Amino acid sequence: MENIKALDQTYVAPTYGRFDVVLTEGKGCIAYGEDGREYIDMGSGIGVNLFGYCDEVWKEAVITQLNSLQHTSNLYYTGPCAELARELCERTGLKKVFFCNSGAEANETAIKAARRYGELNKGPEFYTIITLKNSFHGRTLTTLAATGQDKFHQLFQPLTPGFVSVEANNIEALKAAVKENNVCAIMLECIQGEGGVNVLTQDFIDAVKEIAKQEDLLILDDEVQTGNGRTGALYAYMHYGFTPDVVTTAKGLGGGLPIGAVMLGEKTADLFHPGDNGSTFGGNPAVCAGALANLKRLDETRMNEVNRKSQLIFETLNEKPNVRSISGKGLMIGIEPEKGTAVDIAKKCLTKGVLVLTAGGNRVRLLPPLNISEENLKKALDVILAAFEDEGKE
Repeated sequence: MENIKALDQTYVAPTYGRFDVVLTEGKGCIAYGEDGREYIDMGSGIGVNLFGYCDEVWKEAVITQLNSLQHTSNLYYTGPCAELARELCERTGLKKVFFCNSGAEANETAIKAARRYGELNKGPEFYTIITLKNSFHGRTLTTLAATGQDKFHQLFQPLTPGFVSVEANNIEALKAAVKENNVCAIMLECIQGEGGVNVLTQDFIDAVKEIAKQEDLLILDDEVQTGNGRTGALYAYMHYGFTPDVVTTAKGLGGGLPIGAVMLGEKTADLFHPGDNGSTFGGNPAVCAGALANLKRLDETRMNEVNRKSQLIFETLNEKPNVRSISGKGLMIGIEPEKGTAVDIAKKCLTKGVLVLTAGGNRVRLLPPLNISEENLKKALDVILAAFEDEGKE
């Protein structure tokens, strides 16, 4: 077999720090390496493989659609696109959906909606969007500007203007930023994923709601990672008892094929008109068919299962050697070590057959498939605990 690592290093742009393993196939939560080993995948492609590798229901939906119509432009109507939009609206109470290819593209569209709303309802100078420090909203120039982490801003100046970041859960800082700027929207992740699995407080969300109401601001909710059952609710905002004006999602919705979705509420449903926005592959029939198969399985029973497994993770990891703190909701978990680095712990886990992720704040991040068995979950947690303990001794 050709040396895949050498081929990659020769021809693929070096934008990723890859772990030292070549994955060749997978089934459920198990990935198989070129080295012949099995790996319990606790990252599911950074939250994409909602039901693991090669899920039969998802696969059948995609293949069936591929056998009839794999793509057509958005100049025409297709069933899977319309049906998926209906399912999203009926499940959330939001009114319209724009489909695209990724979370970053979805967040770009949310930003467009906010600026359009600001211009129409407050004036052309009201284009600033308040975001949160340690947030992550994408890799385009505009979503990098929205991202509240300086390390992502350094290489690509000048970024798109019009973003101000404040500390998460700091109500006074939020009020001051709204007062000092011509603001059209507040953009947030209910749980910051890449930034460290940081959970927003109910008090902060309540303040966001009140300020947005008083100042006629939109609330943009980035559910690219937290959405689609990941946190034990269909979308993470549902934990907080409110409905945002715009909700973006991607990752787990597609189950392994690229999709982004922008759900628009009462204030935003009619902002876009023909020609105002577009996406060549947005609403692709095969991708939407798979997404619909995923979404329909995210019922109350599944959410109860996610929350039960979440409780198992928290109980297993709590107050164990070298575990300083645990954060998150559902099957979106961050674990901070007392000693050592999350990257070194992830490498130790890899050598023992478990794939984990890392996040800001020196955290190991867990995003396992929602349907991982308790048996495999317990096996993975044993390996993770051992890696934390080993790192603490060094």
